[in-house]
Amino acid sequence: QVQLVESGGGLVQAGGSLRLSCAASGSIRSINFRRWYRQAPGKQRERELVAEITSAGTTNHADSVKGRFTISTDNAKNTVYLQMNSLKSEDTSVYYCYARILSYSTARWDDYWGQGTQVTVSS
Repeated sequence: QVQLVESGGGLVQAGGSLRLSCAASGSIRSINFRRWYRQAPGKQRERELVAEITSAGTTNHADSVKGRFTISTDNAKNTVYLQMNSLKSEDTSVYYCYARILSYSTARWDDYWGQGTQVTVSS
């Protein structure tokens, strides 16, 4: 069984920084790509893609966070990070990590999601 466990959310003042972590554990054979999404308050059906990193290390960031957020991984720990600097009130959201993982137990690629972590930026 594969799990993604997030940590690092919280309350921060505008202009501050936070680092989110998402650790994958379980019967993992390979991870294809990893992403961070966010879902703002009142937007239950809209989940915004914030950043992505491929297995080759290629990264992409949404225009709304480019230059402020950075996605990275520690492959030895199966952990993906989202460093968030210069936070703004509009960054307030629940942040979810996602990974496309090949599991030893299922022998197939599946989508996995973290439980979500709240980031609140006060102005």
